[in-house]
Amino acid sequence: MMRLILMRHGETTWNAQSRLQGQDNSDLSERGIEQARRFSAFVRALKPARVVSSDLGRTRQTAELIGHGDCPSDARLREWDMGSWTGRTKPDLIAADAELYHAWRAGAYTPEGSEPWAVFRDRVAGGLRHWLAAGSGDLLAVVHGGVIRAALDAFLQMPPARVIPVTPGTGTILSFTPGVWETAQLEGYNIGAVVPDLSVAD
Repeated sequence: MMRLILMRHGETTWNAQSRLQGQDNSDLSERGIEQARRFSAFVRALKPARVVSSDLGRTRQTAELIGHGDCPSDARLREWDMGSWTGRTKPDLIAADAELYHAWRAGAYTPEGSEPWAVFRDRVAGGLRHWLAAGSGDLLAVVHGGVIRAALDAFLQMPPARVIPVTPGTGTILSFTPGVWETAQLEGYNIGAVVPDLSVAD
């Protein structure tokens, strides 16, 4: 079996404000820096043969903190483009229209200028399949909460409505039969030296 270890970047200043980031960026908070440093022990224990990251700043900063700042990056592993909702806070969106917010979380609503869920999911899956097939040994990908949910949908047929939030600074592990990149088994979710945070924003 080949493992795909999906690490969500550490908490950012926007995460701490429950603000949706999408493809905009904010730096890791002090808590996020500590989360990333703590996760580095899991990286050493898991011993991935290869590492890749999203090309956005918060994932590159996290990769540096876990000792892989020189890893390649891939724009296909960027967070979901949230269009007109970028920068808005989760509480404000829920107060304005809770049903619409939950429909978006379920992949059933596309804000103006945003990627449809299916397009985002397929972008992420294509990027991850490329890196899985590009070498041998376990792969660590430093990515985003939405990217992890997209991977679960693509490889486990687990739609986003069924997935609890991904805590910053944690890992999700999928196992593949080498050469068979369509489906996977789930080994672990929200693994890390942090208490899972079910209220965190993407």
